[in-house]
Amino acid sequence: MRGNFLRQGGRTNRRTVWILAAALLLLAGGGALWKLASGKAAPPPQKPVVTLEFSPHDVAAVRLHELQQVIPLTGTLQALNQTIVRAKVAGEIEAALVREGEAVKKGQVLARFDLADFRSRLEEKIANLEGAKAQLDFAARNQKNNQSLLQQNFISQNAYDNTQNNFLVSQATLKSFQAQVDLAQSALNDAVVRSPIDGYVAKRQVQPGEKVSQDMPLFSIVDLARMELQAPVPASEIDNVRVGQEASIKVDGNAGKTYSGRVERINPASEAGSRSINVYITIANAERALKGGMFATGVLHLASARPVLAVPSSAVRSENGQAYVMALEAGALARKSVELGRTSEQEGLVEIRAGLAERAQVVTSLIEGLKSGTPAVVKAAPVAPANPPAARG
Repeated sequence: MRGNFLRQGGRTNRRTVWILAAALLLLAGGGALWKLASGKAAPPPQKPVVTLEFSPHDVAAVRLHELQQVIPLTGTLQALNQTIVRAKVAGEIEAALVREGEAVKKGQVLARFDLADFRSRLEEKIANLEGAKAQLDFAARNQKNNQSLLQQNFISQNAYDNTQNNFLVSQATLKSFQAQVDLAQSALNDAVVRSPIDGYVAKRQVQPGEKVSQDMPLFSIVDLARMELQAPVPASEIDNVRVGQEASIKVDGNAGKTYSGRVERINPASEAGSRSINVYITIANAERALKGGMFATGVLHLASARPVLAVPSSAVRSENGQAYVMALEAGALARKSVELGRTSEQEGLVEIRAGLAERAQVVTSLIEGLKSGTPAVVKAAPVAPANPPAARG
């Protein structure tokens, strides 16, 4: 009996195990069929949301600024006062007394012609003048005597008229010889070549013993005390340019120094083949550091305009020709399309005509890959620790 019972109990236990296993398989299959029927997979695990943190140096607020309007300038420097000394007479150069680079004063002798011919011509003209004076004295005495004889009816009117005519001819002859003496004296003076201005010899074009003709160039003299920059300005900007406006100039080879200049003149006509008008800016050069022919760049400062909304130039980005900024709004980044106006390169600011309101915060750091909607905050500036109280003795 006991053996039959054990056999029956064993069969009963095995049957229970099989039933439980079948039930589990049915449950697992049903779950799989339900997933297939629903067509939805289990959602992947979500990534944690990252909030961008910007330092106060990475952002800027939109504010009102009086942008300094400027016009870029480029050109070549030339001495404001310069001259070419030309030969006023023809002759042979006896001496050339200065060379390139030497400083000269106004009136200083630069060269001298052979003076022998000029002196002999002057002496000849003086002799002719002395003879004309003697003839005039004789004609004057004769005219006076004949006038007395005419009054006494000792001579005819015709005879007196001849005497009067000789007197007038002698006067004219004297004036002619006096003019010739003056010309000969002027030629002798011009045979000594002098500098018309203070300055430096830029070029010497004559050598001793050389024969030169009248009006031939002999020396180029430049005065470096004041330099001039001739720079083209677009015709669209010329209405904003005024005589007396200040300019800041930098010169190649001396980039570490900025020179101050002012508008001296404005050309009344545009340059042929362009729509630009030349302005002339004078620059003080007391140290004579600037030289003619140096290339210069700079800006012309115009009058300040009314305050406008502006942001740092580094905040403005561009895509497909459209300017935009990344602004911080309600704890997230927002892409804002903007309309730009004037730019102040010196101040590093650009005008915002539309797209942003005053006090809006924009990202100024050059960070790539910023996307609209990304959470972002500005970290508070660190507070310097207070000094600990001094220890008591």
